[in-house]
Amino acid sequence: MSADCVTAIIVGAGHRSLGYAELARIKPEKLKIVGVADPLPDRRKYTCEYFGFSQDMCFESAGELAKRGKLADCIINGTMDSEHVATSLPLLEAGYDILLEKPFATNMQELELLESAARKTGRKVMICHVLRYAPFYAEIKKRLLAGVIGKITHITTAEHVSYHHFSSCYVRGKWNNTRKCGASVLLAKCSHDLDLISWFMSGVKPVSVDSMGGLYFFNQENAPENSGTHCMLDCPLESSCDYSVRRMHLEHPVYWGAYVWPEHAYNKALDTHENRLKAIMKPDFPHSRCVWKCDNNQVDRQSVVVEFADGTVAIHNLITGTAAPMRKVHIIGTDGEIEGVFDENKFIVRHRDLDPAKAQCSYTEEIVDLDNLGDTTGATGDHGGGDLRLADDFAGFVRGDATSISCTELSDSVTGHKLVFAADTAMVRKQRVDFGSFCAADEQRY
Repeated sequence: MSADCVTAIIVGAGHRSLGYAELARIKPEKLKIVGVADPLPDRRKYTCEYFGFSQDMCFESAGELAKRGKLADCIINGTMDSEHVATSLPLLEAGYDILLEKPFATNMQELELLESAARKTGRKVMICHVLRYAPFYAEIKKRLLAGVIGKITHITTAEHVSYHHFSSCYVRGKWNNTRKCGASVLLAKCSHDLDLISWFMSGVKPVSVDSMGGLYFFNQENAPENSGTHCMLDCPLESSCDYSVRRMHLEHPVYWGAYVWPEHAYNKALDTHENRLKAIMKPDFPHSRCVWKCDNNQVDRQSVVVEFADGTVAIHNLITGTAAPMRKVHIIGTDGEIEGVFDENKFIVRHRDLDPAKAQCSYTEEIVDLDNLGDTTGATGDHGGGDLRLADDFAGFVRGDATSISCTELSDSVTGHKLVFAADTAMVRKQRVDFGSFCAADEQRY
């Protein structure tokens, strides 16, 4: 192992943390996984064998690990949203730097606690806003920094969450209810997008936030006539339903398999068609529930409007249940514009063109077509190459190397989360929120 190789312990050995840890297999000279903390024995066993470390470096919890003192350079924390801060605080005290999955906090109180702990301990915390590292967004940021379109005046972004993604995670899945998972869908799904907007604005402060949305489709009022409560046990419409657990997850087991069949990733003996068939027939299998008759309370559409101190307006639209997954961005500047679709891995830069030989109101277009580096939807891939680029940058961050323009250090990541909290507040209150007053009130409260 190189003297410059960073050692890491995985806390919460789930789909996301193992994805970042894959850097240790691809670039072993940069990162080495030396331990795991997870309450599930199968996950501890799998991670230990996969990365080849000693069993005495397997722990049942972050607390147990923290009591042992500092056993590695850093932590890759991929626990559930509501556990991020609670697990990170003792590890910061123990002396670890942390790569922390987003959302890094589920409310303003947790945000303040984490910021305070990072300042007090002097440890480094990087947030997994992986889209900053995707070549698509990194190239857009480079052009903004170079002034290619002048001063930004308007930003529009949108995320279309596909019907199979939204139903698997936010209607039937473990993020389907804010009381259980601790995070709104805007926080869990679109903290990426509001972080990108904040990043594009390069430190210009938000001054007001408004938002509207709600749960309009995935509720009992929209359940088809004669539908049952369980796809396989009592629904006569199952064979033709787009949300049938059989059609969606038995016939397509890779669709969000890490969340539908999480135990199969750690015990390959379970990963069979027969076991999946047995699972969907169980009365309590969550993904067999009728999507219109679950205990979900997450909104299925939401729009956010942010006004910045320099007059720029940004709008983000979260749209769910779409046929195709998609992220879009359109940035207007005083000298041009940038527009693109993340899933197509290319964007267009436009400038005005007053050449008298051309048609009235003409413009030029530069098409920036990037190499496709992975499944950008996240279903089976790595956010367009963002995951491993972030892990690589984090390893350098821990070593003290210069970081990339995408660096998601905690202090540079808080604005996007605060925008989410303000937007959700505005949506519930049905009134615009003064961003400065909102943040100050929460700081005084805690």
